[in-house]
Amino acid sequence: MSRADGFDAVVVGSGPNGLVAAVTMAETGRRVLLVEAADRFGGGLRTEELTLPGFHHDVCATVLPLALASPAFRELDLEKGAVEWAHPPVPAAHPLDGRSAVLIHRDPDRTAHSLGRDAAAWRATVGATSRGGSRLVDTLLSPLALPRAPLRAARFAAAGALPLTWLARSAFRTTEARAALAGMAAHSMLDLRAPITAGYGLLLAALAHQVGWPVVRGGSQVLADALVARIAQSGGEVVSGRTVRSLDELPDAASVLLDLTPRQVVAVAGHRLPPGYRRRLERYRYGPGVFKIDWALSGPVPWSDPAVAGAGTVHLGGTLEEIVVSEAAVARGGHPERPYVLLVQPCVADSTRAPAGSHVLWAYCHVPNGSTVDMTGAIEAQIERFAPGFRDLVLARSVMGPAAMEAHNANLVGGDIGGGSARLSQLWADRPIRLIRGRPRCPGSTCARRALRPARAFTAWAAVRRPGSHSDG
Repeated sequence: MSRADGFDAVVVGSGPNGLVAAVTMAETGRRVLLVEAADRFGGGLRTEELTLPGFHHDVCATVLPLALASPAFRELDLEKGAVEWAHPPVPAAHPLDGRSAVLIHRDPDRTAHSLGRDAAAWRATVGATSRGGSRLVDTLLSPLALPRAPLRAARFAAAGALPLTWLARSAFRTTEARAALAGMAAHSMLDLRAPITAGYGLLLAALAHQVGWPVVRGGSQVLADALVARIAQSGGEVVSGRTVRSLDELPDAASVLLDLTPRQVVAVAGHRLPPGYRRRLERYRYGPGVFKIDWALSGPVPWSDPAVAGAGTVHLGGTLEEIVVSEAAVARGGHPERPYVLLVQPCVADSTRAPAGSHVLWAYCHVPNGSTVDMTGAIEAQIERFAPGFRDLVLARSVMGPAAMEAHNANLVGGDIGGGSARLSQLWADRPIRLIRGRPRCPGSTCARRALRPARAFTAWAAVRRPGSHSDG
């Protein structure tokens, strides 16, 4: 990890944040070194044969709407490279017992029309968020910067700051619309009676209309590999299989960026942190974990409502009331008998992931952080509830509880795939800061942008939780 002319920046960690930062700096002429502990780059952008040969499973992230919607990824113009986006016929579906499933289409009017009495309400809530376009998304993803769409952001905040339960019950009258928005909001991994959970639901549903919920053809690893290739093409150096245990192990550089969660930041840089800032990081709260299963299937899932077969993402949880009970149980440290299950059918959009006629499938449910309870039976029961005969198609399965998730990626503390609790106070207050000569500066600043300035500094990437960060399932 050295070069004769030194480095302008060292990036530790090759998750999406680290990759984007490294590409951005390398392509502006900086001398960049990217260091990754795992043997492959990508963090959550990993694709492996977890079950059987020829079945390619995304270990963590699969559905990537923010890779199309976020300003950082938009500026990279990934479509001109090796990344091909594959869109399912239907971005998301929400099955219900004894009723037709709710289908979230790319077309907001088609979605609204299917909701009958709630058509106007869907257009006024999710539709309005979608019409805010990229300027609203940019504002929501940079809440401490000057808003690019202040009026739309204020309108969004009026509804988005509410608990999901309040918004769903006040805005919608039908079981279908309430359940669909609850399924979206449950991506937050919060008790849906908590503030801002409505905002998560509105934004994720709006992204389905605005940019879709695509997958990367060939697997999420393709995206990570494409970004690593761009770093190398711009003269940057990349090193995998190297665990950084202390900043003292790194070569001299004007800036060091840590694409790590607070626990890892303290472990690597604690001896250089101001005491007050270190205490803040040590108080950082992680969110619930996930219990994930990947399956190799002999055929497509036999959904009771055949329309669900065209959906890339499926929310299994039943009604608003059922999902609220499930997520509240997890927030209290419990394990619901009927968990909210987030399921992804990658082959609906990308048939290259499995041998002809076969399918890959994955699903997870939320569990308390660090849980050791086996949720295999509960997850498969929820699938069978809406797709009788599903178990008969299973050729092989791979099970990853919270401990296995963290073993795969140390940033997934206790199985938390979101990098920390999405609660309101943490979203705003416990953000990364730039440190210069041991002193905290610019609280709440955007680390990548600040780090581009020449200064002897390192930046603590606290992996701030942002809407939709993992659903990205």
